[in-house]
Amino acid sequence: MTKRALLLINRHSRKGKENFAQTVDLLNNWDFEIISVPLKKVEDIPFLLEKYRSSIDLVIVGGGDGTLNAMADMLVETQLPLGIIPLGTANDLARTLGIPNSIAEACRIIAEGNLKYIDLGWVNNKYFFNVASLGLSVKITQKLSKGLKRRLGILAYAWTALQVLSKTRPFTAMIGIDGENIKVKTLQIAIGNGRYYGGGMPIAHDAQIDDQRLDLYSLEIEHWWQIFPLLWTLPRGQQGLLSWVRTLNGKEIQIQTRKPHSINTDGEITSTTPAMFRVIPAAIGVYIPRQETQF
Repeated sequence: MTKRALLLINRHSRKGKENFAQTVDLLNNWDFEIISVPLKKVEDIPFLLEKYRSSIDLVIVGGGDGTLNAMADMLVETQLPLGIIPLGTANDLARTLGIPNSIAEACRIIAEGNLKYIDLGWVNNKYFFNVASLGLSVKITQKLSKGLKRRLGILAYAWTALQVLSKTRPFTAMIGIDGENIKVKTLQIAIGNGRYYGGGMPIAHDAQIDDQRLDLYSLEIEHWWQIFPLLWTLPRGQQGLLSWVRTLNGKEIQIQTRKPHSINTDGEITSTTPAMFRVIPAAIGVYIPRQETQF
């Protein structure tokens, strides 16, 4: 049976512009009826989903994690199934779900129709897929240019991090979790819903996108040399092995700071402290490979 799909491709993403025609052809071959709308900016996504919600069976998005973040709220409202064509720089949600970067394979996965429901994170009325954070990561986001991402790809994150690290100072925060309040002095607090963030780093060694919990770590660094063990443990999700990295998990987390701090969700600055974080279990349906019974 032919399904009608709204195809949204961010042509400003790293691969969006050159892969648009190929994506349309592949989906047509899989017998989708495609409604394709030029996406000039990601801020248009909620309007487009509202406009077409009653006339489509699913929405297919070509872009990166920022593009997906822009549509998370409307996906919850419309409950439209989501197909993902990874065309961004990091593609952390696709990595978490086992969706390959191959456009042909991503289209095949959508056509097979293996729909699974995943959790979403929520902070101050904004949904997110992968991770929300404040501190160092916000400064990286503010400095990271689209041009650098296009030229260097995933290496752009590491290069930018090195540039801002020496200028970032610790801040004091109060973390509320499971009825306990913990005061910390930290460079960064990250709260993950999915497994991967920042180009393939696990938020925790056992994090999953359907485990109905949020995973938090706080970088409580006091000496410059402590950066070097982080370079080894962070890419493996093993930062909790270090005594100066606090790790926690729960269904609801509060963060308070003396002055407002910006919050980055999936690579986009969308909120500020004080903040309430929650996990929303089985919030939306996403097409994933058939062999991915667990994330």
